[in-house]
Amino acid sequence: MKNCKIVSLEFKTKQMSFSKWIGASLGWSIGGPIGAIIGLALGSMVDAAVNENRDTLLGEGKGKRRPQTQSGDFEVSLLVLASVVIKADGKQDQRELDFVRQQFANMYGKERANHAFKLFKGISKQNISTRQVCGQIYRMMDHPSRLQLLHFLFGIAKADGHVTEVEVTQIHTISGYLGISSRDFESIKAMFYNSADNAYKILEIEQSASVEDIKAAYRKMAKKYHPDRVIHLGEEHRKGAEEKFRQVQEAYEQLQKEKRF
Repeated sequence: MKNCKIVSLEFKTKQMSFSKWIGASLGWSIGGPIGAIIGLALGSMVDAAVNENRDTLLGEGKGKRRPQTQSGDFEVSLLVLASVVIKADGKQDQRELDFVRQQFANMYGKERANHAFKLFKGISKQNISTRQVCGQIYRMMDHPSRLQLLHFLFGIAKADGHVTEVEVTQIHTISGYLGISSRDFESIKAMFYNSADNAYKILEIEQSASVEDIKAAYRKMAKKYHPDRVIHLGEEHRKGAEEKFRQVQEAYEQLQKEKRF
C-alpha cells in the first residue's frame, strides 16, 4: 500500500509539473485546432488551470488585434507541424525524431525538451488537418516567427541526410497555408541544398542581378532574418534565427568574391 501511495504521489508530481509547463508557456495555441490536438495528446493531464487559462485567452482574443506569440505557442506549433513533415514519406525515421528532440534540448533544456517530446509522441499518433492548423498559425503568428517555423521544418526533413520530394511537397504546402511567399520559401529551402545558384536564391535575386541589386537584396534579407525579429519568442529561439542570418551573410560574401566588389 505504501508503494502504491509513493507511485501515486510521483505521478501527481509529474502531472502537476507537466500541466504547469503547458499552462505557463502557452497563449493563443490553447484554443482552436492546435488546442484540440494538445488536449487529445495530453488526455487526463490537462487540468482545470489549463482550461481556465484557455477560456480567458479565447475571451481576450475576440475582436482584438493578433496576440503576441509566446514561446510555448511557437513550441507546440513546431511539434504539430514537425509530426506532419516526419510522416510525409510514410515513415518516422529515427534520425528525424532524434533531430526534433535534440533541437528542443538545445533550445529549452533537457527537462522542458522531455515534456515536449512526450507531447510530440501523443501528437504524432493523430490525424492532423494541416490546413486547419496552419490557418490558426497564420492568423495568430507574426511573419518572422512563421519563417522560423519553416526553417526548422527543413532541418527536420534534412536530418536523415537528404530532403525527399515528398517532404519538400509537404513543406511547400505548409508554407502556402502559412502565407509565406514562394520567394521566401525558395530562400529558406536553398539554405539546405548545395547548388551553384544557392546564394542568389537565399538573397531572393536572379543570377543576372547587378552589384547594386545584390547589395540592396542583402540589406533587405539581413533585416528580414535579423535575430531581433523573433526576440519576443525568447532567447532560446535566437540560435535558430542566427543560423538563417549567418547563411544570408555567407551568401552575400560568396557573391562578393564572385563579382569582386
